[in-house]
Amino acid sequence: MRLITLLLLCLQLVGCAGLDTVKESFSGISDYFSGGEDNAEPPSKLTEYTPEVKIQILWKERVGVGSEEKSLKLWPAIASGKIFAADKKGVVQARNLATGDLYWEAETGLPMSAGPGVGGATVVFGTSKAQVIALNSETGKTLWTVNVSSEILSVPVLANGVVVVHCTDGAVLGLDERSGVKLWSFETNVPALSVRGTSTPVIFEDQVIGGYDSGKLLALRLKDGKYVWEASVAIPKGRSEVERLVDIDSDLIIAGGSVFVASYHGGLSAVSVLDGELIWRNESISAYSGISSDWRYLYLSDADSDVWQLDQRNGSSMWKQKDLHQRQLSAPAAFDSYVVVGDFEGYVHWLSTLDGHLLGREQITSSPIDAKPIIEDNIVYVYAKDGTLAALKAVP
Repeated sequence: MRLITLLLLCLQLVGCAGLDTVKESFSGISDYFSGGEDNAEPPSKLTEYTPEVKIQILWKERVGVGSEEKSLKLWPAIASGKIFAADKKGVVQARNLATGDLYWEAETGLPMSAGPGVGGATVVFGTSKAQVIALNSETGKTLWTVNVSSEILSVPVLANGVVVVHCTDGAVLGLDERSGVKLWSFETNVPALSVRGTSTPVIFEDQVIGGYDSGKLLALRLKDGKYVWEASVAIPKGRSEVERLVDIDSDLIIAGGSVFVASYHGGLSAVSVLDGELIWRNESISAYSGISSDWRYLYLSDADSDVWQLDQRNGSSMWKQKDLHQRQLSAPAAFDSYVVVGDFEGYVHWLSTLDGHLLGREQITSSPIDAKPIIEDNIVYVYAKDGTLAALKAVP
């Protein structure tokens, strides 16, 4: 079962790869994860513990059918007292943060695959049929829809009137927020074999910084897409294409003048936001979910769903939590003294930032939670693959 999940959720073959290549690649990825036979580790069972916090479900609602178990980046976003979310069939909702009450619902009829990105009065999504659609954040009315070069599997980002979209064929586009008109484009090469998904860019001042399937970070000028710098943060190793996978599919974060990025097979790296100079690399970590940070530490879930706390200054490990091993964790969200992650059975786990031990947990659905939790005013918002959207709070 796990091999099927890996094939469906992790891999995409780009270009004109033939059937033999597909078979060989699947065999290779199977061997890599399971030692050549179906002997993969099962998910850790949840054990008895003494809760140190009580988890309250403040509200719980449904957003259509969710992602219907597909590997999509339909992750909610918060702006102006609202939380926005969409399902695979094109239903978009805006709800009240405090109560979950519905402000509006729009049925776009488009196969949503990524988003929303929110900026000002605009909510933007990407689709699996190579489209970008913008809605008015106050009414849900469609503002514009434009065609792009390929499917979109990263959340569009917005700043200074520019919508930045990273397509699966490696193209990065800058679109006008008001009209959808293309302002600029930048092309990058995509390897023949890559992990399914694309990293969501981040905008820092006047730059767009993104991770690519080649294992590189690129910085472009926001206003015109001109090249600024690049950094090789994940170096391919091994003989087979599978062993040399170094995709950057996890979302980046910027903190303290550094860009932090995790790569599949390529470790965790810190790069200077000014010029792309590599500050440090921890090669012991392989991850494809995102990173979170607080004032001093980084937090991530690795490819085995072990949760790490690492020092921002040098990448050294402070603690590693293995109790949720292989539970297909979301990226963690850190706030206050908590680290929060979702898992494949719809549980939300609260861990201590001190040493990673379990403080509390609550199941909101039986469906996987792969979207990174969102934190707003110490309330945790989670979105599951079946469309369950919920607000939770921990009470000591």
